[in-house]
Amino acid sequence: MTSTPRSTPDTDGPDALRQAGLQVTAQRLAVHRAVQKNPHALAEEISDVVRAEIGSISRQAVYDALNVMSEKGLIRRIQPAGSGARFEDRVDNHHHLICRDCGSLVDVDCAKGKAPCLKADNNHGYVIDEAEVVYWGTCPNCQTKPKK
Repeated sequence: MTSTPRSTPDTDGPDALRQAGLQVTAQRLAVHRAVQKNPHALAEEISDVVRAEIGSISRQAVYDALNVMSEKGLIRRIQPAGSGARFEDRVDNHHHLICRDCGSLVDVDCAKGKAPCLKADNNHGYVIDEAEVVYWGTCPNCQTKPKK
């Protein structure tokens, strides 16, 4: 198993925001912590976590913080089919495995371990730098549930 690039102690919180060229605010710090503690959470779930931590904050302020942090590469935004946008602090090239029954989502390292993991038969002149793969299946918990 390869290591998973996430925020490290020397790039946590204020340092991570500064290194990305962002102003350090209580709201951004709370959003960053919420994403770290709740990988693959929906924006609304992150908003609830942030509100519980710091009190009053608009949903739009949370969305703005998520968007700017994903644009700057501090967090990663993913949107599997049939789901709203989800956010995680693992920003390396990796994939996801999603349960068709309960929707649980877990990280999966690249099959070959080197971006972009897959080689297109015809790149149509594009320079490919990333491949997004989503594996779908049934998680161990759902496999043991009785069929309805």
